[in-house]
This record gives sequence, structure tokens and C-alpha cells, in this order.
Amino acid sequence: MKKKMNYLILLLMIILMVGCTNAENLTITNTEDAQQEVTTVGKEPEETITVVDEPVAEETPVQSNNELFSGYKRIEVDGCDLSGHRESNVVVDVGYEEREYWAFTNEHGQLVRVIADKIILQDDSNESVSSAGRYCSDEAKVPGVESDVLDEGHVIADSLGGVSNAYNITPQDSTLNRHGDQAYMEDAIRKAGGATDFEAIITYPNTETQIPSNYQYTYSLKGNVVVDTFDNVNPDEVNASLGLTGSDSSDSTSSEDLSSVDTNGNGKVTIKEAKAAGYSMPITSDHWLYKYMDDRDGDGMVGE
Repeated sequence: MKKKMNYLILLLMIILMVGCTNAENLTITNTEDAQQEVTTVGKEPEETITVVDEPVAEETPVQSNNELFSGYKRIEVDGCDLSGHRESNVVVDVGYEEREYWAFTNEHGQLVRVIADKIILQDDSNESVSSAGRYCSDEAKVPGVESDVLDEGHVIADSLGGVSNAYNITPQDSTLNRHGDQAYMEDAIRKAGGATDFEAIITYPNTETQIPSNYQYTYSLKGNVVVDTFDNVNPDEVNASLGLTGSDSSDSTSSEDLSSVDTNGNGKVTIKEAKAAGYSMPITSDHWLYKYMDDRDGDGMVGE
């Protein structure tokens, strides 16, 4: 009986041990499953990324002059080309070195327009300039300059950074070029240290000639818009025909005769009076008339 009891106890112990072992394995298995399940829930499912090779668009530089140059062929011409030849319907840079001054011709090869966002004065300390203030040895031989009374006139002068090829030269009355409105305009720009929004419009009496009949210059000096319009004629002859030149042989006396300008005798000169006397605008501070005129904005110019 005792022996049977021992077998029974042994059998119960074996059953108990087997049960504990299964329970432990079940716990471990359940724990791993739980951990695996937690890990799976907490992790975003990985996305499959497909990379598609797209063609790289080439960067096209912004050309702000595209619209401006529409209808014209842009060509390059040496600044000192003296041939005098012009092509039709072209645009050429007539600014010295890095300056951008654009000249346009029409279908007849006539120079009709020259523009510049900014006029930059000649810098003879850093630029190759002759003792005469020239970039080139001479100016282009545009048809018409062979006349004794016509100069090889720059639209934008050397002193203002312009070159000497045919796209910046027109046959211009010598007196007008050296002492008239053309010279006054260039001097005013030099004294102002440059100009902005420059435009020259050049017109001709017909389509056959290269000798202009009229010039119109529009530009800004120190924020003031100036418009100069004049014919391609000798201003002295025009003034004489209008009776605006005195008989006094002394230039200094006749040129500073206030009574010939101040028509109402009040000691002051208006823009209208100055123009009627043959003086072109603007009148700058170094002009003898300036002290008799009203410079309201105090910028050293009247009639700009």
C-alpha cells in the first residue's frame, strides 16, 4: 500500500512538472507575440518610393532686350570701324567697353535711334584715350561727312562714352556740333556727372540720304527730364535770319546784353524770354543768364 502511494505521488509530481513547463512556454510565447504585436502596431508601414527621372530643364537667361530688339538683327561692329557702312534693320552696341548704348537702323540703313539706360562719362584715367580725348584715331566716314560744313558728329560723344563707328556718327552741321545745341547738351550731361533714360531720335528729309534733318534728345539729369529738339542747321545763320544776333563785333558784350533778353525790363529772365533770344535749355549755373533766372529746385539748372 505504501509502495502504491509512492507511485501515485511520483505520478502527480510528473504531471505537475509537465503542466508548469507548458504554462511557462505558453507565457513566453504569448509575451513574444505581444511584443511583436506592439512593435507592429507602433511602427508605420514602410512606403515604397518610386523615383522617376525627369528631364532637367535648361536655364534660359532672362533677356530683357528681347522685346526691345524685336524686328532688328543684333550685330557686333568694332567701335573704331571707320568704313561708314551701315546695315539695315540692325541694332549695335555703341558704348565703349562695358557700356551698353544701343543704336538702331531702319530699312534704309539710316541711323534713327540711340538709347542708353545710363550715360557713363569717359574715364581717361582708366581707359585708353588719346590726348585729344578720343577712343579712336578718327570717326566713321558716313556718306555726307565729306562736306566742308558737316562734321562727323557723334550721337553720344567720346566724352560720354560713345564709340566712333557708323552707328554712332551722323553728318552734322559743324557749328551745331561744336558750339550749338549738340555741344550744349553734351556739356550739360558732363557737368551733371552723367545722365539716365537717354534717347536720341534722328529723322531725315528722305530715304536716300544719310544726312539728318532733325535731332530730338530726351534724357534725365539729376531726376529732371530734359527734351532737346533742334534741326541739323547752322544756329548762327538761323539766329541772324531771325535778327537775334547783334551788330556789336564784341562777342562778350553782345552775348551778355541782358536788355536783349529781358524784354519787359524787370531784371529777370524767364525761360520763354531766353528761348526767344535763341538760348537752348537748360541754362546751367555757369551760364551768364543763370543769375537772372529762377532756379526753383536749386539744382543748378533752369528749363530742364
